[in-house]
Amino acid sequence: MTASTSVAAGTGEALRPHAEEAFAAELAALAAADDRPRPARWKLSPWAVATYLLGGTLPDGTVVTPKYVGPRRIVEVAVTTLATDRALLLLGVPGTAKTWVSEHLAAAVSGDSTLLVQGTAGTPEEALRYGWNYAQLLTHGPSRQALVHSPVMRAMAEGRIARVEELTRIPADVQDSLITILSEKTLPIPELGTEQQAVRGFNLIATANDRDRGVNELSSALRRRFNTVVLPLPASAEDEVDIVSRRVAQTGRSLDLPAAPRGADEIRRVVTVFRELRSGVTEDGRTKLKTPSGTLSTAEAISVVTSGLALAAHFGDGVLRAADVAAGILGAVVRDPAADRLVWQEYLETVVRERDGWKDFYRACREVTS
Repeated sequence: MTASTSVAAGTGEALRPHAEEAFAAELAALAAADDRPRPARWKLSPWAVATYLLGGTLPDGTVVTPKYVGPRRIVEVAVTTLATDRALLLLGVPGTAKTWVSEHLAAAVSGDSTLLVQGTAGTPEEALRYGWNYAQLLTHGPSRQALVHSPVMRAMAEGRIARVEELTRIPADVQDSLITILSEKTLPIPELGTEQQAVRGFNLIATANDRDRGVNELSSALRRRFNTVVLPLPASAEDEVDIVSRRVAQTGRSLDLPAAPRGADEIRRVVTVFRELRSGVTEDGRTKLKTPSGTLSTAEAISVVTSGLALAAHFGDGVLRAADVAAGILGAVVRDPAADRLVWQEYLETVVRERDGWKDFYRACREVTS
């Protein structure tokens, strides 16, 4: 963590504090109440880590808010994996909270979620292994002082959790540089004739999806080093509404947006539209629908509602209404201007127009669509 980041977090000015900062009080309460065995260098026991993610009430009355809404067994398997010698791969379609879960797991286990490598098509091998300070290298030659530790190397040395986001976006030959790290728990440094061995407490969480373009399949050798946990889309509309409501409230507070007195109605509408178009059938199962090209994930629903809340706050009366979310929904659904627009217009005319209590929503969507 840089000094500037620490100052921002300490003064309450960080736009998005790290999980271990935003939920420091909950983590401290869990640590105080946690009397169960902890793996080496873990801040909490596996039971407490699962409680931190899923929520609960502690003996002293402290309420731990849920960070993930979904099957308990998925979280338990993920936490247990980190307590073994196998790395964890969180797999799922875009918007299934892979990054969110990864961050909170690292925060609860290590107290530090910042040892992060963001995978892209241009991620070099040095981002996963190590690099060099070229000024030091040219002046003194290869040395420990000239080494630039990657987040993975730091996690190995300190016994912490490293995170690799979008692993399948990283070129295959760069991905495979993790094989020795994960199997032998060591990182050779041939230039110095030495190695960095992982100390107890080290592990790695990677996230991946296979829906986006530019995906590089994991080699079978690398995949065997991971225990894969698939994060599903929310099972019910109620779960998804709950997730969107919680995340919008958190984001709204960080942006100083007012709470929307009637926001629940519009959140449910957004979630209903996304779920119906995503599944290709209406909630009652009576009408089959064409599906658009986008994923219409929970994360996109959160973005649509947050943008609508900002519109209501800055250009309205602070009450979230259909007109505030209509443009956001259109932008999320219509990714392909030709095909998706037809899907959206058909949905508006055959479903939304006929739905009781949705006349204002229909008019708002028709206005932005035309």
